[in-house]
Amino acid sequence: QVQFVESGGGLVQPGGSLRLSCAASGSIYSMYTMGWYRQAPGKQRELVAKITSGGSTDYADSVKDRFTISRGNAKNTVYLQMNSLEPEDTAVYLCNADLGVFGAPRKVYWGQGTQVTVSS
Repeated sequence: QVQFVESGGGLVQPGGSLRLSCAASGSIYSMYTMGWYRQAPGKQRELVAKITSGGSTDYADSVKDRFTISRGNAKNTVYLQMNSLEPEDTAVYLCNADLGVFGAPRKVYWGQGTQVTVSS
């Protein structure tokens, strides 16, 4: 019903940048809040940033002023620009989206995740 294509993860040195993207497709009739979460080994999944359909954003304190979330013109794509990366940012980054899908109740869907590793 819903597919996510996530890209942009990889290995980067401390202080470097990466841009994650996530595109949702399928029998979608409405897209609400989209966001990025991350999960490091042995830690709980945590919110990184989210953006509503109206463009309002919210960030974890640890990434404010370093990360920027945005949505594409078609609204089905969400981006996460990550600057000044730190080793503590190392995690699997997962995209999620609150969607209205034909033939199913509105709910939050999750992508499979993309690995971000910050290391020298």
